[in-house]
Amino acid sequence: MTRNPITFTHLCRSARVSAQRFLSPALALTSLFFAPAAVAATTETLRTAVAMPKASLVAEDGGRTVIAHQSERPMIPASTMKILTALASIQRWGLDHRFHTDFYRSHDGWLWVKGYGDPYLVSQELEGIVAALKHHGIRSVAGIGTDDGFFGPDVEISGRSASNNPYDAPVTALAANFNTVNVVRAGGELHSAEPQTPLTPLARSLVSQLAPKESRINLKDRNLGVRYFGELLAAKLTEAGIEVGRGLRNGPVPTGAERVHRHHNSRDLRAVLSAMLKYSNNFIANDLFLLLGDRGDGKPVSMAGAQSYATAWAQRTFGWHGFHIEDGAGLSRENQLSAHQLLQAVKAFAPHRTLLPEHGTDVLAKTGTLTGVSCYAGFVHRHGRWEPFSLMINQPVAPDFRHRVADALAHSEDLSQVCAGASC
Repeated sequence: MTRNPITFTHLCRSARVSAQRFLSPALALTSLFFAPAAVAATTETLRTAVAMPKASLVAEDGGRTVIAHQSERPMIPASTMKILTALASIQRWGLDHRFHTDFYRSHDGWLWVKGYGDPYLVSQELEGIVAALKHHGIRSVAGIGTDDGFFGPDVEISGRSASNNPYDAPVTALAANFNTVNVVRAGGELHSAEPQTPLTPLARSLVSQLAPKESRINLKDRNLGVRYFGELLAAKLTEAGIEVGRGLRNGPVPTGAERVHRHHNSRDLRAVLSAMLKYSNNFIANDLFLLLGDRGDGKPVSMAGAQSYATAWAQRTFGWHGFHIEDGAGLSRENQLSAHQLLQAVKAFAPHRTLLPEHGTDVLAKTGTLTGVSCYAGFVHRHGRWEPFSLMINQPVAPDFRHRVADALAHSEDLSQVCAGASC
């Protein structure tokens, strides 16, 4: 991708590295994959990073930029996009915000659920909902209706594949357990891997066809996701002694239905974002991304609306140009950010840096991984300060290389020497 590849002459300008080590591109790549652990946290590691033709690295020290390798070049950010999604969400709603779901009783005795994109309706949360419904006098329901119309019917996430992997789960306005199912096999039988989650008929039918090694899968599409929510809610109601009819349907809440309960999630946005960043949860990220596109006019939320909002937000917040935001989780290869832009987002996230995953004691940062993409962005602790950095690699590299770069940023004595005589 690069138009100005680094020459191997630049790689040889370190007193610690002989010219003979870089006699060919093949040997240079070998040094990336087999760098000894003893030099993992040295200036040499950083010089290796700034010598890579399809990599960008920007780092600050004491408030000034000390490394800026290909800092303006558009790159695929992968899951470091979640930092932008988290920041936009905090600015939109505040860390104390709690997402809600509405419950209605229709004239024919059905219980209806209207979803508004709460990303964290896990099994334990449903238990709290059932307890509240029982408190409101619900003792029996003729059937369960689900209304997921808050998200438009054409929601599709670019970069999401048809695999069974949980990270490919569909995003719906009403979803249980991130639209995934977790099972174990014992004695030739299927059982739920979570004591708080009954194995519903739909879940059983889906996982019975899987290979033995597969245990957690996604629910594939919108219809299955919403149906699973209804089945799981019915199971939870039954466990609580509430009689549930066999009916299950999806559609708008009937006119005249009485709202009996509005459930606010027990987790605030702070907890939601912490989980999203720690586990790199794509469902949460793109759920929040879609919610950012809600204009409050009653019209269904769409990906186009979310993309438009995110683009305008980035331009307004940072004055960016020459970037592209396709989704909020970083699944799409159409996402494009420069390392400098990503660093700006990281710096704006500084007040919330404790939400980022820890790597050792000196790194708070988010990884980003796709095939041939390895990114890392956040903060390293050096000289008693948390200093921002962004690393974007769009070429194959050892999985631990980004961690070695972060460790080197934290522990190298003089970062200003990294770019001495090199292109940055």
